[in-house]
Amino acid sequence: MTKYTSVSIPLTLHKRLETIISKKTGFKSVSDYVTYVLREVVAMHELKEVPEPFTSTDLEEIKKRLQALGYL
Repeated sequence: MTKYTSVSIPLTLHKRLETIISKKTGFKSVSDYVTYVLREVVAMHELKEVPEPFTSTDLEEIKKRLQALGYL
């Protein structure tokens, strides 16, 4: 079971979000919309922290090996 907490936002922002979700989205509540947006923002930050799978040196070494094997 998922546990929840409360986050306070200014009432004016809440009203603006209500307007957005009532017209342009399929979200049922401001809370659902805010949860979605925060998940997206957190995911973007997490992706930036993940190192690239190969460095440029790694790529050059891979190319050399592939050439030596006759693939390139």
